Amino acid sequence: MSGAVTTTEKAWRVVLYVVSIAGFVFLVAPILAIVPLSFNGGQFLTYPLRGLSLRWYEDFFFSGTWMFSIRNSLIIGVAAAFLASFLGALAAIGLWLAEFPGKRFIGAFLLAPMIVPIVIYSVGLYFYFAPWNLTASFAGLILAHAVLGTPFVVITVSATLSGFDRTLIRAGLGLGASPIRVARSIVFPLIAPGVIFGGLFAFSVSLEEVITVLLIGGPNQRTLPREMFSGIRENISPTIAAAATIMIALAILLLVSAELLRRRSMRLQAKR
Repeated sequence: MSGAVTTTEKAWRVVLYVVSIAGFVFLVAPILAIVPLSFNGGQFLTYPLRGLSLRWYEDFFFSGTWMFSIRNSLIIGVAAAFLASFLGALAAIGLWLAEFPGKRFIGAFLLAPMIVPIVIYSVGLYFYFAPWNLTASFAGLILAHAVLGTPFVVITVSATLSGFDRTLIRAGLGLGASPIRVARSIVFPLIAPGVIFGGLFAFSVSLEEVITVLLIGGPNQRTLPREMFSGIRENISPTIAAAATIMIALAILLLVSAELLRRRSMRLQAKR
Protein backbone atom coordinates (compact mmCIF):
# COMPACT_ATOMS: atom_id res chain seq x y z
CA MET A 1 0.00 0.00 0.00
CA SER A 2 1.24 3.46 -0.87
CA GLY A 3 -0.01 4.86 2.43
CA ALA A 4 1.88 2.36 4.60
CA VAL A 5 4.57 3.73 6.88
CA THR A 6 7.95 2.11 6.38
CA THR A 7 10.38 1.17 9.13
CA THR A 8 12.71 3.99 8.10
CA GLU A 9 9.91 6.56 8.36
CA LYS A 10 8.97 5.24 11.81
CA ALA A 11 12.60 5.53 12.91
CA TRP A 12 12.82 9.12 11.64
CA ARG A 13 9.62 10.00 13.48
CA VAL A 14 11.05 8.61 16.71
CA VAL A 15 14.25 10.60 16.18
CA LEU A 16 12.19 13.75 15.49
CA TYR A 17 10.17 13.28 18.68
CA VAL A 18 13.29 12.65 20.77
CA VAL A 19 15.10 15.70 19.37
CA SER A 20 12.01 17.90 19.82
CA ILE A 21 11.51 16.79 23.42
CA ALA A 22 15.23 17.24 24.17
CA GLY A 23 15.17 20.73 22.70
CA PHE A 24 12.05 21.63 24.67
CA VAL A 25 13.61 20.37 27.92
CA PHE A 26 16.84 22.27 27.15
CA LEU A 27 14.91 25.52 26.72
CA VAL A 28 12.45 25.11 29.61
CA ALA A 29 14.68 23.49 32.25
CA PRO A 30 16.54 26.72 33.18
CA ILE A 31 13.20 28.44 33.68
CA LEU A 32 11.69 25.68 35.79
CA ALA A 33 14.88 25.31 37.85
CA ILE A 34 14.11 28.59 39.59
CA VAL A 35 10.73 27.39 40.88
CA PRO A 36 11.98 24.97 43.59
CA LEU A 37 14.43 27.62 44.81
CA SER A 38 11.50 29.85 45.71
CA PHE A 39 10.49 27.24 48.33
CA ASN A 40 14.00 26.89 49.74
CA GLY A 41 14.25 27.16 53.50
CA GLY A 42 17.84 28.41 53.31
CA GLN A 43 19.15 31.91 52.79
CA PHE A 44 20.82 31.31 49.44
CA LEU A 45 19.85 30.32 45.90
CA THR A 46 21.58 26.95 45.99
CA TYR A 47 20.88 23.28 45.46
CA PRO A 48 20.24 21.00 47.31
CA LEU A 49 17.37 22.70 49.07
CA ARG A 50 17.63 23.20 52.81
CA GLY A 51 14.06 22.34 53.65
CA LEU A 52 10.82 23.74 52.31
CA SER A 53 9.37 27.09 53.29
CA LEU A 54 6.93 29.77 52.11
CA ARG A 55 8.86 32.52 53.87
CA TRP A 56 10.06 34.07 50.60
CA TYR A 57 6.53 34.36 49.27
CA GLU A 58 5.54 35.95 52.56
CA ASP A 59 8.44 38.35 52.21
CA PHE A 60 7.33 39.14 48.65
CA PHE A 61 3.64 39.76 49.34
CA PHE A 62 4.14 41.65 52.61
CA SER A 63 7.01 43.83 51.43
CA GLY A 64 6.19 47.43 50.61
CA THR A 65 9.01 47.57 48.06
CA TRP A 66 7.83 44.55 46.08
CA MET A 67 4.18 45.59 46.21
CA PHE A 68 5.15 49.05 45.01
CA SER A 69 6.94 47.52 42.01
CA ILE A 70 3.96 45.26 41.23
CA ARG A 71 1.61 48.23 41.30
CA ASN A 72 3.86 50.16 38.91
CA SER A 73 4.14 47.16 36.57
CA LEU A 74 0.36 46.77 36.43
CA ILE A 75 -0.28 50.48 35.89
CA ILE A 76 2.29 50.75 33.10
CA GLY A 77 1.49 47.36 31.56
CA VAL A 78 -2.29 47.76 31.43
CA ALA A 79 -2.13 51.33 30.12
CA ALA A 80 0.50 50.42 27.51
CA ALA A 81 -1.51 47.37 26.41
CA PHE A 82 -4.68 49.44 25.90
CA LEU A 83 -2.80 52.12 23.98
CA ALA A 84 -0.97 49.53 21.87
CA SER A 85 -4.25 47.71 21.14
CA PHE A 86 -5.91 50.92 19.98
CA LEU A 87 -3.02 52.12 17.82
CA GLY A 88 -2.18 48.67 16.46
CA ALA A 89 -5.79 47.92 15.51
CA LEU A 90 -6.16 51.22 13.67
CA ALA A 91 -2.86 50.72 11.87
CA ALA A 92 -3.75 47.17 10.81
CA ILE A 93 -7.20 48.22 9.56
CA GLY A 94 -5.72 51.17 7.66
CA LEU A 95 -3.11 48.98 5.96
CA TRP A 96 -5.78 46.40 5.15
CA LEU A 97 -8.26 48.85 3.61
CA ALA A 98 -5.96 51.27 1.78
CA GLU A 99 -3.85 50.75 -1.29
CA PHE A 100 -1.10 53.30 -1.77
CA PRO A 101 2.59 53.49 -2.75
CA GLY A 102 4.92 52.60 0.09
CA LYS A 103 2.38 50.42 1.89
CA ARG A 104 4.92 47.63 2.42
CA PHE A 105 7.48 50.09 3.74
CA ILE A 106 5.02 51.48 6.30
CA GLY A 107 4.07 47.95 7.34
CA ALA A 108 7.74 47.10 7.86
CA PHE A 109 8.29 50.38 9.73
CA LEU A 110 5.48 49.51 12.15
CA LEU A 111 7.24 46.25 12.97
CA ALA A 112 10.63 47.94 13.52
CA PRO A 113 10.38 47.94 17.36
CA MET A 114 10.49 44.13 17.22
CA ILE A 115 13.75 44.22 15.25
CA VAL A 116 15.71 47.18 16.61
CA PRO A 117 17.86 46.21 19.64
CA ILE A 118 16.14 47.35 22.80
CA VAL A 119 19.26 49.20 24.03
CA ILE A 120 19.40 51.34 20.89
CA TYR A 121 15.68 51.99 21.13
CA SER A 122 15.92 52.99 24.79
CA VAL A 123 18.89 55.31 24.33
CA GLY A 124 17.22 57.05 21.40
CA LEU A 125 14.02 57.33 23.37
CA TYR A 126 15.85 58.93 26.28
CA PHE A 127 17.25 61.73 24.11
CA TYR A 128 13.87 62.20 22.45
CA PHE A 129 11.89 62.26 25.72
CA ALA A 130 14.30 64.41 27.73
CA PRO A 131 13.35 67.79 26.13
CA TRP A 132 9.67 66.94 26.70
CA ASN A 133 10.21 66.09 30.38
CA LEU A 134 8.90 62.57 29.79
CA THR A 135 11.82 60.83 31.45
CA ALA A 136 11.24 59.58 35.01
CA SER A 137 7.50 59.65 34.41
CA PHE A 138 4.70 57.13 34.03
CA ALA A 139 3.57 58.79 30.80
CA GLY A 140 6.99 58.28 29.23
CA LEU A 141 7.18 54.61 30.19
CA ILE A 142 3.62 53.95 29.04
CA LEU A 143 4.37 55.49 25.64
CA ALA A 144 7.66 53.59 25.39
CA HIS A 145 6.06 50.24 26.22
CA ALA A 146 3.09 50.94 23.96
CA VAL A 147 5.45 51.36 21.02
CA LEU A 148 7.09 48.02 21.87
CA GLY A 149 3.71 46.28 22.07
CA THR A 150 2.04 47.82 19.01
CA PRO A 151 3.75 45.54 16.44
CA PHE A 152 2.25 42.47 18.13
CA VAL A 153 -1.23 43.97 17.82
CA VAL A 154 -0.61 44.85 14.17
CA ILE A 155 0.41 41.25 13.43
CA THR A 156 -2.51 39.59 15.22
CA VAL A 157 -5.15 41.97 13.85
CA SER A 158 -3.72 41.68 10.32
CA ALA A 159 -3.94 37.90 10.63
CA THR A 160 -7.57 38.20 11.71
CA LEU A 161 -8.38 40.57 8.84
CA SER A 162 -6.84 38.19 6.29
CA GLY A 163 -10.02 36.11 6.46
CA PHE A 164 -12.41 39.05 6.70
CA ASP A 165 -15.08 39.33 3.98
CA ARG A 166 -15.10 42.91 2.71
CA THR A 167 -18.58 42.50 1.28
CA LEU A 168 -19.87 42.81 4.86
CA ILE A 169 -18.59 46.40 4.94
CA ARG A 170 -20.10 47.20 1.56
CA ALA A 171 -23.40 45.64 2.64
CA GLY A 172 -23.50 47.76 5.78
CA LEU A 173 -22.72 50.94 3.87
CA GLY A 174 -25.25 50.00 1.21
CA LEU A 175 -27.98 49.67 3.83
CA GLY A 176 -27.37 53.25 4.94
CA ALA A 177 -25.13 52.73 7.98
CA SER A 178 -22.42 55.30 8.61
CA PRO A 179 -18.75 54.23 8.43
CA ILE A 180 -18.45 54.61 12.20
CA ARG A 181 -21.47 52.37 12.78
CA VAL A 182 -20.13 49.79 10.33
CA ALA A 183 -16.81 49.77 12.16
CA ARG A 184 -18.49 49.49 15.55
CA SER A 185 -21.10 46.90 14.60
CA ILE A 186 -19.31 44.77 12.00
CA VAL A 187 -15.55 45.23 11.90
CA PHE A 188 -14.57 45.52 15.55
CA PRO A 189 -16.67 42.58 16.87
CA LEU A 190 -15.07 40.27 14.30
CA ILE A 191 -11.50 41.42 14.91
CA ALA A 192 -11.90 41.63 18.69
CA PRO A 193 -10.12 38.28 19.31
CA GLY A 194 -7.09 39.52 17.36
CA VAL A 195 -7.07 42.83 19.24
CA ILE A 196 -7.28 41.12 22.63
CA PHE A 197 -4.71 38.55 21.57
CA GLY A 198 -2.26 41.29 20.59
CA GLY A 199 -3.08 43.26 23.74
CA LEU A 200 -2.09 40.27 25.87
CA PHE A 201 1.24 40.10 24.07
CA ALA A 202 1.72 43.85 24.52
CA PHE A 203 1.03 43.50 28.24
CA SER A 204 3.49 40.61 28.45
CA VAL A 205 6.19 42.66 26.71
CA SER A 206 5.65 45.55 29.11
CA LEU A 207 5.64 43.28 32.14
CA GLU A 208 9.06 41.78 31.40
CA GLU A 209 10.83 44.82 29.92
CA VAL A 210 13.67 46.24 32.03
CA ILE A 211 16.16 48.09 29.77
CA THR A 212 13.81 50.98 28.96
CA VAL A 213 12.82 51.26 32.61
CA LEU A 214 16.49 51.47 33.61
CA LEU A 215 17.20 54.27 31.14
CA ILE A 216 14.12 56.48 31.24
CA GLY A 217 12.38 55.42 34.46
CA GLY A 218 12.85 57.12 37.80
CA PRO A 219 12.67 56.02 41.46
CA ASN A 220 8.89 56.27 41.42
CA GLN A 221 8.61 54.03 38.34
CA ARG A 222 10.45 50.97 39.64
CA THR A 223 8.72 47.99 38.03
CA LEU A 224 8.90 44.35 39.06
CA PRO A 225 11.69 43.41 36.59
CA ARG A 226 13.59 46.55 37.63
CA GLU A 227 13.31 45.55 41.28
CA MET A 228 14.46 42.02 40.47
CA PHE A 229 17.43 43.39 38.53
CA SER A 230 18.42 45.58 41.46
CA GLY A 231 18.03 42.66 43.86
CA ILE A 232 20.36 40.48 41.80
CA ARG A 233 23.01 43.20 41.81
CA GLU A 234 22.70 44.31 45.42
CA ASN A 235 21.26 41.49 47.52
CA ILE A 236 20.71 38.02 46.08
CA SER A 237 17.74 36.68 48.02
CA PRO A 238 15.36 33.74 47.38
CA THR A 239 12.62 36.38 47.31
CA ILE A 240 13.78 37.02 43.73
CA ALA A 241 13.03 33.36 42.97
CA ALA A 242 9.53 33.81 44.40
CA ALA A 243 9.00 36.88 42.21
CA ALA A 244 10.29 34.98 39.17
CA THR A 245 7.94 32.06 39.90
CA ILE A 246 4.97 34.42 40.06
CA MET A 247 5.99 35.94 36.72
CA ILE A 248 6.27 32.46 35.20
CA ALA A 249 2.77 31.60 36.44
CA LEU A 250 1.45 34.86 35.00
CA ALA A 251 3.14 34.14 31.66
CA ILE A 252 1.51 30.70 31.55
CA LEU A 253 -1.85 32.28 32.32
CA LEU A 254 -1.39 34.75 29.45
CA LEU A 255 -0.42 31.94 27.07
CA VAL A 256 -3.50 29.92 28.03
CA SER A 257 -5.69 32.99 27.53
CA ALA A 258 -4.10 33.65 24.16
CA GLU A 259 -4.72 30.03 23.09
CA LEU A 260 -8.38 30.26 24.12
CA LEU A 261 -8.73 33.45 22.10
CA ARG A 262 -7.07 31.80 19.10
CA ARG A 263 -9.54 28.94 19.20
CA ARG A 264 -12.45 31.36 19.51
CA SER A 265 -11.16 33.29 16.50
CA MET A 266 -10.92 30.07 14.49
CA ARG A 267 -14.50 29.16 15.39
CA LEU A 268 -15.70 32.60 14.28
CA GLN A 269 -13.86 32.28 10.97
CA ALA A 270 -15.34 28.81 10.46
CA LYS A 271 -18.85 30.19 10.97
CA ARG A 272 -18.22 32.89 8.37
